[in-house]
Amino acid sequence: MAETDAARERLGRAQYALLAALVTDTPPPPGFDPERVAVQRRALGAKRAGVVAKVAPELPPLLGDDYRRLFLDYAGRRSMTDGYRRDALDFARHLLAERAVHGPRRDALSAWLAERTAAPAAGRLRRLKTALRRKAVNR
Repeated sequence: MAETDAARERLGRAQYALLAALVTDTPPPPGFDPERVAVQRRALGAKRAGVVAKVAPELPPLLGDDYRRLFLDYAGRRSMTDGYRRDALDFARHLLAERAVHGPRRDALSAWLAERTAAPAAGRLRRLKTALRRKAVNR
């Protein structure tokens, strides 16, 4: 029983190390070809960048030719934790915090992030509720 538990523990550590190597820039565990792991890491990063571009289609045009490079740099340091939409927001926050973009691009990115994270204005929400109630009463 102790041997089985120890084997499971070793396997779990190796799996965790492999996963970390696939999603961040950490070395693979012993026994894995670093070059092959790097190829897979790049493929997974490219897929992640592509999906983020689909759920936040404004980001690639906003960042221009730098989008993929900036995203892959970000993804190499941070694994995704809560879905692609959150990943897009975290990416934008990261770029702003790291001052990775400047000038008009920074302003546009800041505005984009503010639009997606702002709570609805109380007045707009109240007007919407009133309109919906009126529509329901008139039916």
